[in-house]
Amino acid sequence: MCGRYASSRRPEDLAGIFEVEKWEPEEALEPDYNVAPTKEVYAVLDRPVKDADSPRPVRQLRKLKWGLVPSWSKTPEGGAKMINARAETVHEKPSYRRAFATRRCILPADGYYEWVTGKQERDLEEEGRKKRPRKQPYFVLPADGSVFAMAGLYEFWRDRTLPDEHPLAWWVTCSVITTEAESTPLAVAPAEGPRTLADIHPRMPLMLTPDRWDAWLDPSRTDPDDLRGLLAPPPAGLMRAYPVSTAVSNVRNNSPELLKELEGPEEGTLF
Repeated sequence: MCGRYASSRRPEDLAGIFEVEKWEPEEALEPDYNVAPTKEVYAVLDRPVKDADSPRPVRQLRKLKWGLVPSWSKTPEGGAKMINARAETVHEKPSYRRAFATRRCILPADGYYEWVTGKQERDLEEEGRKKRPRKQPYFVLPADGSVFAMAGLYEFWRDRTLPDEHPLAWWVTCSVITTEAESTPLAVAPAEGPRTLADIHPRMPLMLTPDRWDAWLDPSRTDPDDLRGLLAPPPAGLMRAYPVSTAVSNVRNNSPELLKELEGPEEGTLF
């Protein structure tokens, strides 16, 4: 799954990486080393610009709220729970299938956090049953230091209690697509602890390599069967993982120190 990640790159840098044509400086976000659900996040998407002379899609860097609210929802309360969409079922789930067909985005990150759990706890998690608190956090990122481009979906929701001209009349929300975690060896593994991403957690965000960015963002591609081909996991051996401070477990903590690599798991935590 993806329940927390880091995003510290400047918007102008992201604009260059993703060949963005339009972004608004007033929408710039501060570096966030502990991005949690319901926060505003950067998203890259291809969409026509309102009131523009041409209807062609324009690559934009937008500010969205993490936690997808389907357009048909009566209230936005469920958004905080809809932070992840499974790659295996995203094309058929009512909450995601329309966005999967026409409203796809990339959520750029430095990497994501995941917490190692004991085998018994992980078995319960895979079965969808309650488990005990998580243990040692790890930060997972591309081994070459490149941007972690997470496949995402976005959606528009209209708050009918507000007038059209109200700045909060429209919500634009998003979700991260997840896939089965890699069971092949990490490109760089910690000295002690997990050797693969699957050792950390059974799920991971779906990372899109640059050769898939244009196809994923193209709103003219709407055939679910065609799009499902883009959900294949990236090549193995691109990722590294290392233990970080348990301070990241508290969402109120937010500083570059959260990304500091530890020599090993913190005392009192388990792998």
